[in-house]
Amino acid sequence: MRPTHPPQLRIARPSRDLSAAAAFYTRALGLELLATFADHDGVDGVILGHEGWPFHLEFTHRRDAPVAPRSTDEDLLVFYLPNRAEWKAAVQRAREAGARQVESSNPYWGVRGVMFLDPDGYRFVLENAGWG
Repeated sequence: MRPTHPPQLRIARPSRDLSAAAAFYTRALGLELLATFADHDGVDGVILGHEGWPFHLEFTHRRDAPVAPRSTDEDLLVFYLPNRAEWKAAVQRAREAGARQVESSNPYWGVRGVMFLDPDGYRFVLENAGWG
C-alpha cells in the first residue's frame, strides 16, 4: 500500500567542521539553518534545508571520537534545477562559496550538470534538468 503522506528525507553526514559545512551550504545552495544541537550524547549537529521542503541535510560531529568524512566517487547529492537561469545562479554561488569543481567518474553527470566538492570532500551535482 502506498503511504498517504510522502516520506521526508534527512541525509546525515559527519563533518570535520560544522560551522564551515553550514556556512558553505547556506552560501552555495541557499539552504537555511533550520536547527542546531549540542551534546546529544556527545554529538553536535546542524540541520539545513527550507521549511516545508521534504528533505534536510544534517551534519554531525562527535565530540569524543570524530568520524572522518570518507566519500567515494559515487556518493552524491544531486540537486535538479530545471530552470536554466536558476541553475546558472546556483553554479555561480557554489563557485563563489569556494566549491571545487571536479570531473565525475560517471560521465552522465557532466552532460547537463556540474559536480563540486564541499569542504568535507563530499560530492554534489547541480543538474540542469527536471527529475526523471
